[in-house]
Amino acid sequence: MFQQCSCDVAHGAGSLAASPDLWELGTNPLKSLGIENGAFQGMKKLSYIRIADTNITTIPQGLPASLTELHLDGNKISKIDAASLKGLNNLAKLGLSFNSISVVDNGSLANTPHLRELHLDNNKLIKVPGGMAEHKYIQVVYLHNNNIAAVGPNDFCPPGYNTKKASYSSVSLFSNPVQYWEIQPSTFRCVYVRSAIHLGNYK
Repeated sequence: MFQQCSCDVAHGAGSLAASPDLWELGTNPLKSLGIENGAFQGMKKLSYIRIADTNITTIPQGLPASLTELHLDGNKISKIDAASLKGLNNLAKLGLSFNSISVVDNGSLANTPHLRELHLDNNKLIKVPGGMAEHKYIQVVYLHNNNIAAVGPNDFCPPGYNTKKASYSSVSLFSNPVQYWEIQPSTFRCVYVRSAIHLGNYK
């Protein structure tokens, strides 16, 4: 069941009454405080939330553990800290494109152990988020249109070749200051095929 709410939501006050599987809260006049902690309490089957193109500055807290997709594109989020994704053990897809994220704290991605797709393109990142190499299941990573000036040999893949990790099927790094010839070829040793790497040129 899909629920689209275009109501006048200021803070997401109280617990949302309906209990659908999918919630769409995009383009509502949400303020910086965003959705109140516990607003989705009791919605144990909720699997998809999209809150895009609002004024929220942080990732909502207290989201249901049942979530498999969370889309927060086009907001004013500036940071992902260790508490931002806490409890989202079943999350498989996280969309944070077109925000102002400059920092992803170490350990943040460990709170989403089943994450497979991460969209952080069109932000203000200056480096590849920590924890990518240790994450077992991430396969798609969009980091294009950021401020990443260097990519280390172990930013994406574990140091050892025998470490169990799903191969990347798509990694985008184009439109960053880093030049492709500055990246060691072994950096992408756990990418499924070379064509899955999108470097391009910085413009």
